Amino acid sequence: MKKSLLTTFKKPLLGSAIAIAALAASIPSQAEVTANAGISNNYIWRGLTQTINEAVVSGGLDYAHESGFYAGTWTANVSYDSDDAYSYEHDVYFGFGGEAGDISYDIGYLYYNYDSNAGFDFGEVYGSIGFGNLSLGLSLLANAEPDEAPGQDFGFAEATYISADYVIPMESGAEIGLHIGHHEGDFAEAFNGVTDGYLDYNVSVSKDGFSFMVTSTNLGNDDNNDGITDYASMAPRDNDNVKFVVSYSLDFAL
Repeated sequence: MKKSLLTTFKKPLLGSAIAIAALAASIPSQAEVTANAGISNNYIWRGLTQTINEAVVSGGLDYAHESGFYAGTWTANVSYDSDDAYSYEHDVYFGFGGEAGDISYDIGYLYYNYDSNAGFDFGEVYGSIGFGNLSLGLSLLANAEPDEAPGQDFGFAEATYISADYVIPMESGAEIGLHIGHHEGDFAEAFNGVTDGYLDYNVSVSKDGFSFMVTSTNLGNDDNNDGITDYASMAPRDNDNVKFVVSYSLDFAL
């Protein structure tokens, strides 16, 4: 899932503790409901800042069944220009995952919902397969809200993201993560404000909920925010520069 990377931090979503307790009580014992919370100095998604390089807090609620089915929701603050006092991203996802020996798999659907200031809503279908510590993933655009992108009609797979991740466990309990991905397509360019497909890559170290990541892209100065005419309102994103991200996340059962 998108939010399983370094910049994931989760906390309980809106709703009363009574409602959560009732949900947990109604789920068979072979299922699990968890919540997560976190904070970071930057929200990086596929190599690009989603908060104009400012801090972010986020949280989510997840349900997982022993059959491999899971579903969840996740929210975070986002900002794409200097006029945004506050914007949000709210995701809903479901999927199915499992493993056989050293081989694991995961397929699902993820819907990204934003307020009117942050951009257009869209959904993706995704899948990944893991071989030991190596994981390969593919995400395809499934749908985009036409009222959020006036004059633009994006079809299935008009954005693709392929990625490879490798985890190196350390004797201390820490993990080193290596990642590379490629994002391209008409929708990807419109949503990200870039001129073409691009690579993102990062190295991370994580332990006990704490993470440190060094991330960058192969974008150049001319690739950032292409097609945006109101540059006076744009805050610097610097997606062509190296970024350093520090975060802390906490997971707990309900």
